[in-house]
Amino acid sequence: MTPHHATAEDLARALPHILSAPKDEATAQILCFRPGFNQRFFPDRLVMTRADGIPGERWRKAPWMRLADGSPDPRIQVSILSRRVMDAVWLDRTATPHPGDTIICDLDTSHANLPVGTLLQAGTAVLQVSDVFNDGCVKWKARYGQAAKDWITAPGHPELRLRGILCSIQRDGEITLGDPIRKLA
Repeated sequence: MTPHHATAEDLARALPHILSAPKDEATAQILCFRPGFNQRFFPDRLVMTRADGIPGERWRKAPWMRLADGSPDPRIQVSILSRRVMDAVWLDRTATPHPGDTIICDLDTSHANLPVGTLLQAGTAVLQVSDVFNDGCVKWKARYGQAAKDWITAPGHPELRLRGILCSIQRDGEITLGDPIRKLA
């Protein structure tokens, strides 16, 4: 049986709601720990370190981006996805896995709201919004459909960062469910 996917029309209807997400002071609603490919656990808290990303996660041993010296690219240590986007695309929660983003929260992740370099307090950790554009991998398309993949890169949409933002860890700390995620001056 083919999973149910949002249509282009469904996603167009969802866009105004997504764009009206809070600009600041989000709350960590879901935390995801990924020790290996296609593995997801949903803990109540995550430790974040500059050196190891989220200790035990696959970023250290199997990142999808590396620096010239072969080490993991710190710009992809943490991913943050808008809860509103997740709800718009992840319709079949029985047969389709969670997107796998580290933090799910109700936050406007657009470039206008969170330009590259923005510092975010996430629990006691500090994250920096990366310049790496999250265009949705082939897994996003396979899990949530062609329309969800096309939606991310449609004209005018890349700056909305509908697939969320990628961040580096600037200060070690931890985040717990319910912790605030806020912009730092």
